[in-house]
Amino acid sequence: MAQKKASGIVEDPKKIAVFATPIRVELVTAIQALGGAATVAELAVQLGRSADGLYYHLHALVRGGLLEERAGANGRSYHLAVPAGESLRLRYKPGATANAKSVAKVATSMSRLAQRDFLRALAESGTVVEGPRRELWAARLRGWVESDDLAEINRLLQRLANLLLDTRPTRGGKLVALHWMLAPLDARPVRRQETTAPPPSRRHRA
Repeated sequence: MAQKKASGIVEDPKKIAVFATPIRVELVTAIQALGGAATVAELAVQLGRSADGLYYHLHALVRGGLLEERAGANGRSYHLAVPAGESLRLRYKPGATANAKSVAKVATSMSRLAQRDFLRALAESGTVVEGPRRELWAARLRGWVESDDLAEINRLLQRLANLLLDTRPTRGGKLVALHWMLAPLDARPVRRQETTAPPPSRRHRA
């Protein structure tokens, strides 16, 4: 029997649950931003935390199969437990599933981090909030999309993810956190007056 090809996809609810706290989300995303591997000292600097306070969470992520601990010339380092060229991704199984419960906890942790990051940056007078170098932005958009529109939204979100995945610190670079949530809503009939003109078509043109 052929072996299943390794990937960075995680769908086991128990493994996802290990990831479902803000500090562990921070650790995994910080390692991702440092090229997929980091020492405890590097993570402590990045997160502004004591190294001693990170060991417990790092070891939990190792036991959960999300990180690997390796010995090297510069001491022990932590690596994302994914094949080269892959990123850590959660696979959702909606409905009354254990997977969905664990994913919901991760999403809640990410929402808390997003709020913290936004408020922290908003309190800094030097944060750029206009122009092409804008670095702070919050919005909730709600709209009707057709299948082609949804495909384009997903393509753009994947493009954004690719810009941030497997990055490394650079001189003059800016460290940012990008948070988003896309979710379908229950659509209700729209009541229109007879004089209301229908909205223009939003179909993509060839």
